Amino acid sequence: MNGAESLVKTLLQNGIDTVFANPGTSEMHFVAALDTHPEMNCVLCLFEGGTTGAADGYFRMKRDVAGTLLHLAPGFGNAFANLHNARKAGSGVLNIVGDHATHHLRYESPLKGDIIGISQAISHWTRVSPDAGSVAQDGAEALRAARAMNGQIATLVLPANTAWDPAKGPAESLPPQTLYRPSEADIEAAAQRLRTNAAALMIGGPALFGTLRQLAGRIAEKTGCRLMVDTLIPRISKGAGTAKIDQLVYPVDPKVAQLVGTSSITLVGTNRPVAFFAYPGKPSVPEPAECILADLCTPTMDIGWTLQALADAVGVSDSTAPETYELDLPALPAGQLTLEKVGQVLAALIPENAIVCNESVTSGFKVMPPTATARPHDVLSGTGGAIGLCLPCATGAAIACPDRKVIALTGDGSAMYTLQSLWTKAREGLDVTVVVFANRGYQILRNELTNVGVETYGQNAQAMFDVENPTLDWVSLARGHGVPATRPETAEAFAAALQAGLDSDGPSLIEVVCS
Repeated sequence: MNGAESLVKTLLQNGIDTVFANPGTSEMHFVAALDTHPEMNCVLCLFEGGTTGAADGYFRMKRDVAGTLLHLAPGFGNAFANLHNARKAGSGVLNIVGDHATHHLRYESPLKGDIIGISQAISHWTRVSPDAGSVAQDGAEALRAARAMNGQIATLVLPANTAWDPAKGPAESLPPQTLYRPSEADIEAAAQRLRTNAAALMIGGPALFGTLRQLAGRIAEKTGCRLMVDTLIPRISKGAGTAKIDQLVYPVDPKVAQLVGTSSITLVGTNRPVAFFAYPGKPSVPEPAECILADLCTPTMDIGWTLQALADAVGVSDSTAPETYELDLPALPAGQLTLEKVGQVLAALIPENAIVCNESVTSGFKVMPPTATARPHDVLSGTGGAIGLCLPCATGAAIACPDRKVIALTGDGSAMYTLQSLWTKAREGLDVTVVVFANRGYQILRNELTNVGVETYGQNAQAMFDVENPTLDWVSLARGHGVPATRPETAEAFAAALQAGLDSDGPSLIEVVCS
């Protein structure tokens, strides 16, 4: 047994059976070790940003870690942006990064780079295995770090000789780290605060879906507080039967208006809300100056225990029911396709228990509102602002939940960052229906230019915002990656294309050209 084999066996013994990979020469012994273990699901991604985006989506749905296999410092650099999104989402990811053999590092070879520097800029935990005998134990500790604090980025660097040299065997599982909990005094103070007028409970992480979401709704019902969520969130339950919640919007001025008169905000599983950017003459934080901001439970603490303790403190009983959304499906629209009609079709056809990966950005302002009363489903959104998340995130979600339909909503500019993920969907036969909103540019940048006070712009700015001349042909791009695609022009045709995609067991793409 060599070091690479000891690591693969350690991962499998610790419940890790999926690796999103983009390997190179330094990782060939690890690839050979994976090859001898068919129970390990190895998913090839044609760009390293696809591996990390997929691992992020996998964790959000599976609530457990997948591995990524990356090639040296340049490969890690390519993976960085979606690791940033994963870190902001609180996702656990285990990166395995190959490096040159230790005796080769004294030479300035073409691919030599500062892997440690890149890793420490984004990872919570980084280690370089010194020898083959250490690889298995290092892998077990990396996995415990990735699972700690509700999900972290852990990076294990394997010099090539630590993979090919002899090793003893796999490492035993390590006990999980204990999550911190608020004190009884903090819980009681929060309970008192939520009973006051104009109080808000802002939740995040696992409190946004499943039983914890409903428990938060019951707390809001019992206390009369306002249940809220921040703008960018990793995963949220939506649709009929879910507890009602107010989400902060993206633009600063409306966000500030949403919190006017709020007396206190109690944070559970989320950080303090903040404006996405600084703008001339506008605040960085949206709450009123006199508002009490109480950080009861950070995203790395025991969120489930905190919500239950808070529910007990405010007197939630078995008879306390949250206010929920009622099922209200819109009629299928007809005529020329618009974004509003796309939203109506989507709301009418989303299957129960579907997963919607949303990076539609500006188009989503018009598309997403009707889905609030659709059949119950989960929505995964961008968290770190690094675009190019949607397509690989949908890949990871589909692999984590093969029994659920996945719909990916993305802008054309965002989708170009990780276009290669379409090929992975085709190769793996993933049940993902992709909707690309082709507004022919980075529409959000046009809006942001106005937000920072620029009233007019000319040829140079226009050239940096548009993705025209030539126009992107998403039907051809999808088919070139093995994914069937259509470009409907009417609401009826879009509904037929979406239904066909949902009826299929494999991937498909719909290009929507409208505003």
